[in-house]
Amino acid sequence: MAKTCTSVHLAACWSHQQKQVILVDADRNRSATAYGARGLLPFPTVPIEAAAKATRSAEIVITDGQASSNEEEMKNLVEGADCIVLPTTTQSRSVELTVEMSQMLRQYKVPYAALLVKVDARKEAAAMQAKDLLQRFDIKVLIAQIPLLSAFEQAETEGVTVDQAIDKRGRANPLRMMGWTAYSAACKEIEGIFEVLRKQDQRQSPIGWDFTPIEKRNAA
Repeated sequence: MAKTCTSVHLAACWSHQQKQVILVDADRNRSATAYGARGLLPFPTVPIEAAAKATRSAEIVITDGQASSNEEEMKNLVEGADCIVLPTTTQSRSVELTVEMSQMLRQYKVPYAALLVKVDARKEAAAMQAKDLLQRFDIKVLIAQIPLLSAFEQAETEGVTVDQAIDKRGRANPLRMMGWTAYSAACKEIEGIFEVLRKQDQRQSPIGWDFTPIEKRNAA
């Protein structure tokens, strides 16, 4: 659920900046759709089948993709993307999957970065180890880290973002803003990455990025 949680909160952060945001649910499990079923999120969520029409007027489109290293699914995710965020927990299998996905992403001219999520403050060494391993594979890791908080689970149960999380007694979760601040920081980093690449693109290719796999471009 870390993937969907990240999609929802990035969309919410940009929506709070008065941007027109659409979240496209491309996950077979329809996790994002389930999250927003109560209609309490500050942006619309649409299934992948309705994305073409629904996203026409959007300033920012976020796709909650399938958590898979399948090459065909990865190709569909990359097509048309400006930036890909890879939510990664500190668990070894999650790190391995991110490394596998990065190997495939290198075929395409699309920026990507890992975002460490569910980071336990009591296990700083695990987060450092995960970050170090990802960087050894030349994977950019965002400075922002999303903490492991019960507030995220409470927010999902209520169908809201973490800043509105309440506990079982109906009281505001005291750590809710820690989670919101972390995602807000991640948004700023992503914006910074995109801005740098946009300027590079303006200098090098005024018509936009080429998302064709490198080997196909070379063959042409």
